[in-house]
Amino acid sequence: MPLDFSTGRKPLSVFSLAGLTDIVLLLLIFFLLTSSFVTQYGLQVNLPRVNATAPLEQQYVAVTITDDGRFFVDQEETTEEDLALTITEIRADRTALAVYADQEATISQLATVASTGSFLGMRVAIATDVMEESN
Repeated sequence: MPLDFSTGRKPLSVFSLAGLTDIVLLLLIFFLLTSSFVTQYGLQVNLPRVNATAPLEQQYVAVTITDDGRFFVDQEETTEEDLALTITEIRADRTALAVYADQEATISQLATVASTGSFLGMRVAIATDVMEESN
């Protein structure tokens, strides 16, 4: 007499994705909350360090001054003489100018960008990095 070990139930053919969906949504929320929303620029400059910084608004024209004195307006290289013209062409409806000046850039170069922005009726903000506290 052979033994019958079958349970008489059919194997489970439907898999519920509710648990998997919950995990995926939780991971999505986690990564959205922990990600950094800082704008990264293609030009690397060493920004001066200060104790506190003010956040820049999203509607600005980025002007970068490199350590060797080159000027970039929204990553487009320009000369000091053509700075106002380039900003005017790229500006559109933006009303602020963010200056990313390398630590090695001169005050004269920074003053040139600030006076150009002022001449064009734009607010001028200087980008800096937050100084880390030392113990």
